[in-house]
Amino acid sequence: MKLQNIEQILNDLGIRAINNAWSTGLNSGASCKETIASYSPVDGKEIAKVAIATSDDYENVISQAQAAFKSWRLLPAPKRGEIVRQFGEELRKKKVALGTLVSYEMGKSLQEGLGEVQEMIDICDFAVGLSRQLYGLTMHSERPQHRMYEQYHPLGIVGIISAFNFPVAVWAWNAALAWVCGDVCVWKPSSKTPLCAVACQNIIAGVLQKNNISEGVSCLVIGNPVGDLMNNDKRVPLVSFTGSTRTGRIVSGSVAQRFGRSILELGGNNAIIVSEHADLNMVLVGSVFGAVGTAGQRCTSTRRLIVHESVYDKTLNVLKNAYQQLNIGNPLDANNHVGPLIDKKAAETYLNAIDQAKKEGGNVVVEGGILAGDGFESGCYVKPCIIEAKNEFKIVQEETFAPILYIMKYKNVEDAIHMQNDVPQGLSSSIFTNNLREMEQFLSHAGSDCGIANVNIGTSGAEIGGAFGGEKETGGGRESGSDAWKVYMRRQTNTINYGKDLPLAQGIRFDL
Repeated sequence: MKLQNIEQILNDLGIRAINNAWSTGLNSGASCKETIASYSPVDGKEIAKVAIATSDDYENVISQAQAAFKSWRLLPAPKRGEIVRQFGEELRKKKVALGTLVSYEMGKSLQEGLGEVQEMIDICDFAVGLSRQLYGLTMHSERPQHRMYEQYHPLGIVGIISAFNFPVAVWAWNAALAWVCGDVCVWKPSSKTPLCAVACQNIIAGVLQKNNISEGVSCLVIGNPVGDLMNNDKRVPLVSFTGSTRTGRIVSGSVAQRFGRSILELGGNNAIIVSEHADLNMVLVGSVFGAVGTAGQRCTSTRRLIVHESVYDKTLNVLKNAYQQLNIGNPLDANNHVGPLIDKKAAETYLNAIDQAKKEGGNVVVEGGILAGDGFESGCYVKPCIIEAKNEFKIVQEETFAPILYIMKYKNVEDAIHMQNDVPQGLSSSIFTNNLREMEQFLSHAGSDCGIANVNIGTSGAEIGGAFGGEKETGGGRESGSDAWKVYMRRQTNTINYGKDLPLAQGIRFDL
């Protein structure tokens, strides 16, 4: 598929030029005093300039959100779910346009861009059903003629700080659940992919307008200073942050200092264990997509391949052959497997990581490098690389957002699990094996220490039905499915005395 006129795509998504800067949508909180430019890593061209928010704009948005929360929380949850349902329907209509913009502005393949929008649609469907299932519990009281139960109430404003690699889906994970829970949202997207955020804001703002609901239910503020304002703002009881571990520490500290809540989705250093009992055809698909999909820029990307020594050579040969067949180029061309990194700085980080691996004794078995020439003018296209390494290498212990796969040997499954766990991060993990004992050992208390543990599928590509998140330096947060909705609400325990006496708990007597 060839990219249609970008201005037509922006126009289809409600983004129109005003005074040489593209409107950031309804209720954006942008005064147009300053702008940032969005550049496509696909061709290096400037797509558009976007107005960024000032501190005064931020204050205006927070005030709008506070006012909207007072009425939104009183709307019955199934009615809030109906708004989310309509949003999902609008996403279906705009899927091709929004998915194309995601691919062009971020650089992931068109199929992944469309898949990201589908993920938004899926979480909307999940949230609609959830709007009728925000369950509490009923407990038996030790006191006669008393009833105890618990219920959940909305928190208020949910701040969402998202990253460039999933410029729309992660926001939707948070927003759809927060909305049905009765919260309102203020979104600070990555400054590297602002147009995707503008498009989403326009879509939800249109739904809110059509239903005569305050646009303050969903607000957008663009610009790096906004993050610090949000993290230190007591009016924002919950901040959901997706990004690096380094920045996550800052966010966590700031929010905790004011006794706020945070959802942290930070770094990953994900491994696939390849057993001698594995189906190598399945390993091939899972490991190659995991390592090179989104050019290695997923938090769930496969960074390490831990292979049993008896199948190591065969696995490496299969991978080397597969890497020779990878097509690198414009992600809007369905014939290409690998698109660009987000920017030139990411490409430099990629090169530095390869150099560091070599200095530590790593053996490069599939050469990397930056591509140049026709079609690679942006300087962001790199070759997926495979390096034989040891798990204890300093560079292997770090997360590099690029298509670098470290491969290493193991002797027994206990050693493999130890290697898999022996990194600071704990997001996603996988084992390929047809041995039932190995499967169960990997999933046991003594197995993977990650938030996600898979058997015979790769580390990348989570469904929205399960809670998403990880342990250790990944932050411990959970988003998306299962009961992740509870973090967007405050729990309240209620006791009702419907008798004529006032007995005290624990049999305490207090006679007057």
